[in-house]
Amino acid sequence: MAPAGIKNIIFDLGGVIINLSVEKTHQAFAALSGMSVEEIKSIVHQGAYFHDYERGLISDAEFRMHLRQSLNLQVSDAQLDAAWNAMLLDIPMERIDLLVRLKEKFSIYLLSNTNNIHLQSFNGIVQNLTGQSAIDNYFHRAYYSHLLKLSKPDVAIYNHVLLQNSLEPESTIFLDDNKDNLIGANKAGIKTFHVQYPDQIFSLFP
Repeated sequence: MAPAGIKNIIFDLGGVIINLSVEKTHQAFAALSGMSVEEIKSIVHQGAYFHDYERGLISDAEFRMHLRQSLNLQVSDAQLDAAWNAMLLDIPMERIDLLVRLKEKFSIYLLSNTNNIHLQSFNGIVQNLTGQSAIDNYFHRAYYSHLLKLSKPDVAIYNHVLLQNSLEPESTIFLDDNKDNLIGANKAGIKTFHVQYPDQIFSLFP
């Protein structure tokens, strides 16, 4: 059950609302490049441009250029995007239904570390599932790292959401599958819940 006195809920997206498998993107890049999955992982974890892209500091074109260079790829933008988006799986309709119910009783927000290529992809998933043009429609407001030029777990991004919506942190709960992001929210005074598997959110809001 959610703690007493909660009026506002901030959701992470990946691993909370949408099912994720980062391994599928590793596998897709391995298939394109001829490298092993382990080699792909080592390159991905060393590439500062992934974080820059997440914070909106480089463009889609620059991100693709870095991918081509670091993975030694000569493939189309569409092939790159498909591999990058391979990690984005499905959104079960039960989670959409939960958001609809919660929006009637709480102020609910989305706060995601993401990027433009992923944003287009998961909005496409939502449109195919529900007919809605964007996942933003299921929240009172949605916040994306690449548009804010801020990212979790920096406390600034949580303070931005609190201040822009005049939210009291003690009556706000943040749900994320990444413990580091919860630590950042705690620094802003927000209550937190560690989502260890996506359907765990149903235990908070029966």
